[in-house]
Amino acid sequence: MTDKSRRQRLEEMLAQDPNDPFLRYGLAMEHAGSGAHEEAARCLRELIRLHPDYVPAYFHAGKALLELGRDGEAREVLRAGIAAALAKGDGHAAGEMEQLLDSIG
Repeated sequence: MTDKSRRQRLEEMLAQDPNDPFLRYGLAMEHAGSGAHEEAARCLRELIRLHPDYVPAYFHAGKALLELGRDGEAREVLRAGIAAALAKGDGHAAGEMEQLLDSIG
């Protein structure tokens, strides 16, 4: 019998609790870590749609979109993320996203 991968376990838990933002984020990070940037971006955009105040999703969605060469979309996500971070009083996250946005050119 084979053990389930972390991704499979996250998918199962998410099926049980589809509104859990941390599970969605964890699944997206699994995809990003394996180089599945399209799937990571899709998961992160869905997380942002469902939980627009989940600030880390914006940064990683921007990174995934950059990996895919979708710079314009990355800029949009990062700008929205900066606004979300500032609304939550998270200047550190806003600063990280500003740096990533500046690096795009």
